[in-house]
Amino acid sequence: MPPIMNRTTFLIDGFNLYHSLNDACWRHKQRNVKWLNIHKLCRMYIPSLTPRATLEEIYYFSAFAFHRQNKDPEIIARHELFIECLKATGVKVEMGRFKAKDVYCNGCKSLVKHYEEKETDVAISVKLLELFVLDQCDSIVLVTGDTDIIPAIRTAFNLFPEKRVYCAFPFRRKNTELAKIATDSFTIGVDRYQACQFPNPFITPDGRSLHKPGSW
Repeated sequence: MPPIMNRTTFLIDGFNLYHSLNDACWRHKQRNVKWLNIHKLCRMYIPSLTPRATLEEIYYFSAFAFHRQNKDPEIIARHELFIECLKATGVKVEMGRFKAKDVYCNGCKSLVKHYEEKETDVAISVKLLELFVLDQCDSIVLVTGDTDIIPAIRTAFNLFPEKRVYCAFPFRRKNTELAKIATDSFTIGVDRYQACQFPNPFITPDGRSLHKPGSW
Protein backbone atom coordinates (compact mmCIF):
# COMPACT_ATOMS: atom_id res chain seq x y z
CA MET A 1 0.00 0.00 0.00
CA PRO A 2 1.46 3.42 -0.97
CA PRO A 3 2.05 5.90 1.87
CA ILE A 4 -0.87 8.20 2.72
CA MET A 5 -0.03 11.76 1.72
CA ASN A 6 -0.61 14.71 4.03
CA ARG A 7 -2.03 17.46 1.80
CA THR A 8 -1.22 20.69 3.62
CA THR A 9 -2.63 24.19 3.11
CA PHE A 10 -1.42 27.40 4.79
CA LEU A 11 -3.77 30.20 5.88
CA ILE A 12 -1.87 33.46 6.49
CA ASP A 13 -3.20 36.22 8.74
CA GLY A 14 -1.61 39.08 6.80
CA PHE A 15 -1.69 41.78 9.47
CA ASN A 16 -0.61 39.48 12.27
CA LEU A 17 2.36 38.54 10.11
CA TYR A 18 3.02 42.16 9.07
CA HIS A 19 3.21 43.38 12.67
CA SER A 20 5.58 40.50 13.39
CA LEU A 21 7.80 41.63 10.52
CA ASN A 22 7.72 45.17 11.94
CA ASP A 23 8.87 43.81 15.30
CA ALA A 24 11.64 41.86 13.60
CA CYS A 25 12.83 44.98 11.76
CA TRP A 26 12.77 47.04 14.95
CA ARG A 27 14.78 44.47 16.90
CA HIS A 28 17.23 43.84 14.05
CA LYS A 29 17.64 47.36 12.68
CA GLN A 30 20.32 46.31 10.21
CA ARG A 31 17.90 43.94 8.46
CA ASN A 32 14.53 44.73 6.90
CA VAL A 33 12.49 41.58 6.30
CA LYS A 34 9.19 42.92 4.91
CA TRP A 35 10.03 41.80 1.32
CA LEU A 36 8.98 38.32 2.42
CA ASN A 37 8.49 35.44 0.00
CA ILE A 38 5.63 33.73 1.83
CA HIS A 39 5.52 30.81 -0.61
CA LYS A 40 9.19 30.05 0.07
CA LEU A 41 8.62 30.39 3.82
CA CYS A 42 5.76 27.89 3.79
CA ARG A 43 7.71 25.42 1.63
CA MET A 44 10.54 25.58 4.15
CA TYR A 45 8.30 24.18 6.91
CA ILE A 46 6.60 21.41 4.90
CA PRO A 47 9.28 18.72 5.59
CA SER A 48 9.05 19.25 9.34
CA LEU A 49 5.28 18.60 9.56
CA THR A 50 5.26 14.93 8.51
CA PRO A 51 7.44 12.89 6.14
CA ARG A 52 4.47 12.70 3.74
CA ALA A 53 3.46 16.36 3.79
CA THR A 54 2.85 18.07 0.46
CA LEU A 55 2.03 21.73 -0.12
CA GLU A 56 -1.46 22.18 -1.59
CA GLU A 57 -2.31 25.89 -1.41
CA ILE A 58 -1.39 29.10 0.40
CA TYR A 59 -4.04 31.71 1.21
CA TYR A 60 -3.14 35.24 2.30
CA PHE A 61 -5.80 37.34 4.10
CA SER A 62 -5.40 41.08 4.55
CA ALA A 63 -6.96 44.51 3.87
CA PHE A 64 -5.84 47.83 2.41
CA ALA A 65 -5.32 50.54 5.07
CA PHE A 66 -6.74 53.44 3.06
CA HIS A 67 -7.28 55.43 6.26
CA ARG A 68 -3.52 55.71 6.75
CA GLN A 69 -2.78 57.31 3.37
CA ASN A 70 -2.73 60.85 4.79
CA LYS A 71 0.21 59.95 7.01
CA ASP A 72 1.81 57.47 4.61
CA PRO A 73 0.86 58.21 0.95
CA GLU A 74 2.74 55.14 -0.38
CA ILE A 75 1.19 52.57 1.96
CA ILE A 76 -1.33 51.23 -0.56
CA ALA A 77 1.18 51.15 -3.41
CA ARG A 78 3.61 49.11 -1.29
CA HIS A 79 0.89 46.68 -0.26
CA GLU A 80 -0.32 46.26 -3.84
CA LEU A 81 3.25 45.61 -5.00
CA PHE A 82 3.72 42.99 -2.30
CA ILE A 83 0.46 41.29 -3.30
CA GLU A 84 1.66 41.21 -6.93
CA CYS A 85 4.72 39.28 -5.76
CA LEU A 86 2.60 36.86 -3.75
CA LYS A 87 0.23 36.18 -6.63
CA ALA A 88 3.19 35.64 -8.97
CA THR A 89 4.36 32.81 -6.71
CA GLY A 90 0.93 31.17 -6.62
CA VAL A 91 -0.37 32.55 -3.31
CA LYS A 92 -4.15 33.08 -3.30
CA VAL A 93 -5.10 36.49 -1.92
CA GLU A 94 -8.37 37.34 -0.15
CA MET A 95 -8.86 40.97 0.91
CA GLY A 96 -11.13 42.28 3.67
CA ARG A 97 -11.64 45.88 4.73
CA PHE A 98 -11.24 48.37 7.55
CA LYS A 99 -14.32 49.87 9.20
CA ALA A 100 -14.41 53.18 11.10
CA LYS A 101 -16.11 53.54 14.45
CA ASP A 102 -16.27 56.28 17.07
CA VAL A 103 -14.32 55.56 20.25
CA TYR A 104 -14.26 57.79 23.33
CA CYS A 105 -10.79 59.13 24.11
CA ASN A 106 -10.15 59.64 27.83
CA GLY A 107 -7.19 61.90 27.06
CA CYS A 108 -8.96 64.38 24.78
CA LYS A 109 -12.45 63.80 26.30
CA SER A 110 -14.10 63.38 22.93
CA LEU A 111 -15.02 60.81 20.29
CA VAL A 112 -12.28 59.90 17.83
CA LYS A 113 -12.28 57.72 14.73
CA HIS A 114 -10.84 54.26 15.25
CA TYR A 115 -10.38 51.81 12.38
CA GLU A 116 -10.75 48.06 12.79
CA GLU A 117 -9.85 45.39 10.30
CA LYS A 118 -13.04 43.55 9.45
CA GLU A 119 -13.80 40.17 7.87
CA THR A 120 -10.28 38.70 8.01
CA ASP A 121 -10.80 36.49 11.07
CA VAL A 122 -14.17 35.35 9.75
CA ALA A 123 -12.71 34.73 6.28
CA ILE A 124 -9.91 32.57 7.71
CA SER A 125 -12.37 30.62 9.87
CA VAL A 126 -14.73 30.02 6.96
CA LYS A 127 -11.87 28.96 4.68
CA LEU A 128 -10.57 26.50 7.31
CA LEU A 129 -13.94 24.76 7.53
CA GLU A 130 -14.57 24.97 3.77
CA LEU A 131 -11.28 23.22 2.99
CA PHE A 132 -12.11 20.35 5.35
CA VAL A 133 -15.75 20.05 4.26
CA LEU A 134 -14.66 19.78 0.62
CA ASP A 135 -11.77 17.48 1.60
CA GLN A 136 -9.27 19.71 -0.20
CA CYS A 137 -6.52 19.09 2.34
CA ASP A 138 -5.61 16.90 5.30
CA SER A 139 -3.81 19.52 7.36
CA ILE A 140 -4.04 23.29 7.72
CA VAL A 141 -1.27 25.51 9.06
CA LEU A 142 -2.57 28.77 10.53
CA VAL A 143 0.08 31.49 10.44
CA THR A 144 -1.27 33.70 13.22
CA GLY A 145 -1.23 34.34 16.94
CA ASP A 146 -4.82 35.60 17.03
CA THR A 147 -7.16 33.68 19.35
CA ASP A 148 -10.31 34.74 17.43
CA ILE A 149 -9.74 31.66 15.26
CA ILE A 150 -10.12 29.22 18.20
CA PRO A 151 -13.90 28.55 17.78
CA ALA A 152 -13.30 27.52 14.16
CA ILE A 153 -10.49 25.16 15.19
CA ARG A 154 -12.72 23.53 17.81
CA THR A 155 -15.50 23.10 15.27
CA ALA A 156 -13.09 21.63 12.73
CA PHE A 157 -11.85 19.02 15.21
CA ASN A 158 -15.42 18.13 16.24
CA LEU A 159 -16.50 17.60 12.63
CA PHE A 160 -13.24 16.15 11.29
CA PRO A 161 -11.27 14.49 14.12
CA GLU A 162 -8.90 12.91 11.60
CA LYS A 163 -7.77 16.30 10.26
CA ARG A 164 -4.85 18.32 11.64
CA VAL A 165 -4.58 22.03 12.43
CA TYR A 166 -1.11 23.41 13.15
CA CYS A 167 -0.31 26.90 14.40
CA ALA A 168 2.77 28.67 13.06
CA PHE A 169 3.30 31.67 15.30
CA PRO A 170 4.96 34.67 13.66
CA PHE A 171 7.94 36.12 15.54
CA ARG A 172 6.76 37.54 18.94
CA ARG A 173 3.19 36.31 18.33
CA LYS A 174 3.21 33.00 20.24
CA ASN A 175 -0.07 32.28 22.02
CA THR A 176 -0.49 29.56 24.66
CA GLU A 177 -4.26 29.18 24.09
CA LEU A 178 -3.73 28.45 20.42
CA ALA A 179 -0.81 26.15 21.18
CA LYS A 180 -2.97 24.06 23.52
CA ILE A 181 -5.80 23.51 21.05
CA ALA A 182 -3.72 22.94 17.90
CA THR A 183 -2.43 19.56 16.74
CA ASP A 184 1.03 21.04 17.14
CA SER A 185 2.65 24.47 16.95
CA PHE A 186 5.95 26.18 16.24
CA THR A 187 7.34 29.69 16.10
CA ILE A 188 8.76 31.35 13.00
CA GLY A 189 12.11 32.93 13.81
CA VAL A 190 13.67 36.04 12.33
CA ASP A 191 16.30 33.85 10.69
CA ARG A 192 13.54 32.24 8.59
CA TYR A 193 12.26 35.67 7.54
CA GLN A 194 15.78 36.59 6.48
CA ALA A 195 16.23 33.36 4.52
CA CYS A 196 12.97 33.84 2.59
CA GLN A 197 13.26 37.31 1.07
CA PHE A 198 12.32 38.00 -2.54
CA PRO A 199 15.24 38.96 -4.76
CA ASN A 200 15.39 42.63 -5.72
CA PRO A 201 14.14 43.02 -8.33
CA PHE A 202 11.77 40.06 -8.31
CA ILE A 203 11.14 38.84 -11.86
CA THR A 204 7.61 37.49 -12.31
CA PRO A 205 6.88 34.47 -14.53
CA ASP A 206 5.60 36.84 -17.24
CA GLY A 207 8.85 38.84 -17.19
CA ARG A 208 7.90 41.90 -15.12
CA SER A 209 10.46 43.36 -12.70
CA LEU A 210 9.05 44.20 -9.29
CA HIS A 211 11.36 46.33 -7.16
CA LYS A 212 11.44 46.33 -3.39
CA PRO A 213 10.06 49.60 -1.94
CA GLY A 214 12.80 51.98 -0.85
CA SER A 215 11.52 52.14 2.75
CA TRP A 216 11.67 48.34 2.98
